[in-house]
Amino acid sequence: MFREYFELIAETAVFVFFVMTFVVQAFQIPTGSMESTLLVGDFLLVNKFAYARTVLPLEDKILPHKKLDVKDIIVFRYPEDLTKDYVKRVIALEGDIVEIRDKQVFVNGIPLAENYKVHIDSSIIPGTESYRFGVRVRDNFGPLTVPRGHCFAMGDNRDNSQDSRVWGTLPLKYVKGRPWVIYFSYDAEREAHLKTGAKERLQKYGRFITRARLNRLLHVIR
Repeated sequence: MFREYFELIAETAVFVFFVMTFVVQAFQIPTGSMESTLLVGDFLLVNKFAYARTVLPLEDKILPHKKLDVKDIIVFRYPEDLTKDYVKRVIALEGDIVEIRDKQVFVNGIPLAENYKVHIDSSIIPGTESYRFGVRVRDNFGPLTVPRGHCFAMGDNRDNSQDSRVWGTLPLKYVKGRPWVIYFSYDAEREAHLKTGAKERLQKYGRFITRARLNRLLHVIR
């Protein structure tokens, strides 16, 4: 009997390890950079098979996948700290020319239609080359040609997002997958992930129950 239980537990552990390593990843939204598509306190399942990355032999031939495309939402390793995962939206692919003029994004000279984006600040910050990597690139940027093997990613909350405008284009090798579904959501405090004290943790757990957003459960992300 003990041996059967041990084998069952071991098999379950191996299966869970395989799924969490190669198939899905749990991810929590900690900041408002993707509002209102994704909210602070959303818990997501990320499809790690969405884009073929040859993690497994013949993966790109036997498993369903798609090529990275403009307007896809992706989870990726943050280029400036590979221990952190970020979530943004793909705006342009390799070879594309990206330019932002007074908040309007242009890809290859054509205005990009974006019904998902949000601007919380109506003022426009003029951009200059001398401030290329500072806050002044928020509303005016480029033009920049996306290099081979990279993409250009931005948050939907355009006035409150640190993205490719600041830290540069994203190497495709850092893309981990595509957010699939929200499996839980609650009205979290801003920057709650930075509050690690015992009192803050208790308050956060209390909000799980009292401020759950049931209307977002099982919401498919697009």
